[in-house]
Amino acid sequence: MLNAIWAFMILLAVVYAACTGRMNDVTNAALDSAGEAISLCLTMAGVVALWMGLMEIAKRAGLIRKLTRGISPFLAFLFPRIPKEHPAREYIAANVIANILGLGWACTPAGLKAMEELAKLEAQRGNPEYLADRREAGEVRVRRASNEMCNFLILNISSLQLIPVNMIAYRAQYGSAEPTAIIAPAIAATLLSSVTAVIYCKWKDRGGVG
Repeated sequence: MLNAIWAFMILLAVVYAACTGRMNDVTNAALDSAGEAISLCLTMAGVVALWMGLMEIAKRAGLIRKLTRGISPFLAFLFPRIPKEHPAREYIAANVIANILGLGWACTPAGLKAMEELAKLEAQRGNPEYLADRREAGEVRVRRASNEMCNFLILNISSLQLIPVNMIAYRAQYGSAEPTAIIAPAIAATLLSSVTAVIYCKWKDRGGVG
């Protein structure tokens, strides 16, 4: 759907430019945007590399393990039916920590693994909506999202961010006089969204029915 929308917008722009005699503007804009896209990608690659390196240092120093233990009560409150030692908890914790530190792109691998483990957990519970796919060992075909999956997705989308790294990098790239001015508003907005998400999840999850 998104591909069709973007294709329609590009085609509409080209047709309009052709009809109004502004094809040169479209060509120049396309070339300039391509250059800006490469520059932005290089900037964000550097930012991601820096923070991923810091995350790896924190992991080897044991800081991530300590942070995971620190948020364990919160995870137990939000996901009471996930066994304490289940791998899904570790992936969820890693995802939440990365989100809090503002590492949006770094959250994705842990988030995907968390969803896989949650699907496997439902399959182990004998839920008929989660069937092992015989084409590949360990693969799980999900027909319906479980309560834990829904809660994790909502928490992931609304996650609290203390340092919005990506937004700071974007603002710096495009010439903002104070790139870090976004920190306080981002903390307030994401704190409100996170609290709202937790309340909503617990309300919908009452009695174990989502």
